[in-house]
Amino acid sequence: MPPTLKDPGLLSRPFFEDKGRAFWMLQAAGWSGYLLLRTVSSISNTMSVENIIVPIIESIVGYCLTLLLSALYGYYRRLPRITGILLTLATLAAATLIYAVLDAFTFSLIKAVEPGISLSLVLATLFLNFTVLAGWSALYFGINFYLIVEQQIDQMQILENQASSAQLAMLRYQLNPHFLFNTLNSISTLVLLKQTERANIMLSRLSSFLRYTLANQPTAHVTLAQEVETLQLYLEIEKMRFDERMRAHFDIDPRCAKARLPSLLLQPLVENAIKYAVTPQEEGADITVTARLAGERVQIAVSDTGPGLIESKPRPTLSTGVGLTNIRERLAQAFGPDHRFETRTNPGQGFSVEIEIPFQLEEPNREAA
Repeated sequence: MPPTLKDPGLLSRPFFEDKGRAFWMLQAAGWSGYLLLRTVSSISNTMSVENIIVPIIESIVGYCLTLLLSALYGYYRRLPRITGILLTLATLAAATLIYAVLDAFTFSLIKAVEPGISLSLVLATLFLNFTVLAGWSALYFGINFYLIVEQQIDQMQILENQASSAQLAMLRYQLNPHFLFNTLNSISTLVLLKQTERANIMLSRLSSFLRYTLANQPTAHVTLAQEVETLQLYLEIEKMRFDERMRAHFDIDPRCAKARLPSLLLQPLVENAIKYAVTPQEEGADITVTARLAGERVQIAVSDTGPGLIESKPRPTLSTGVGLTNIRERLAQAFGPDHRFETRTNPGQGFSVEIEIPFQLEEPNREAA
């Protein structure tokens, strides 16, 4: 079924999406407008059939000449720049001369007592013909230049999206190896100690965690509820290592449960708290994950009750070895400047990381096509 005017796809389609269709529409509209103006100008002084026929023939000749020019200009655009410019100017001059000669002949054939072409008649029409063809040529090259720029902008956008996605994937992949090493090492230790039941439970939980995390693309955004569920799976694994020494608490505002953030963004922060708060203290530590909705912003904090930042034992990096810089870069990739990332510490009173991001319900569009 052919498209109708009621078809939203036809009306919403960009005008220059089909270049051939756009050319013929502009060609018809432009020369129809020229014919109307020339006809009104001719009959404004004297109303006669001759004053109507002359503009019609003039418009038809111009229409045909510009079709020839479009074919030649299309060929010239593929040539070296200087050669193309020289050929374009020469072709424009030749077309103007041909247009002037044909106009002069038409005028003399219809209006002159003795038909014939004279130099004065050709010169009289030369300026108008040059203006028309030069204007048409300027529009032709201007529109094509605009389309080339638009195409390059689209390609640059695609490349930027691909680069951004690749960087996000790289940052996300950096988070996994160290955690896997620690967990597998713990499982190996349990096996050597012949604690096979605990080893099986830990291995089962590791399998669930990996199945859950690998289900998402490295560049995907997940809801805060999904991120918390992932953290709980991770902490169940770590609970096997530290037992009662590690005490995890979650305080999540239900209103921001559907807010989206990069997947596995909080896991390295919790891992960091385990390494620097739970591990070095005999009594262990509390780890608290909180999330609050403040207007159109989501405020997330990961804190612990460890020794905090002590000058003799600083926290230069996360336990994953990629550092706080990794989290900052992932936030910058996901939200640009529209985020806040801060660390707070008091020696002997714990360490906390605070993140503030916009409240988003939809995942950002990162199509690369």
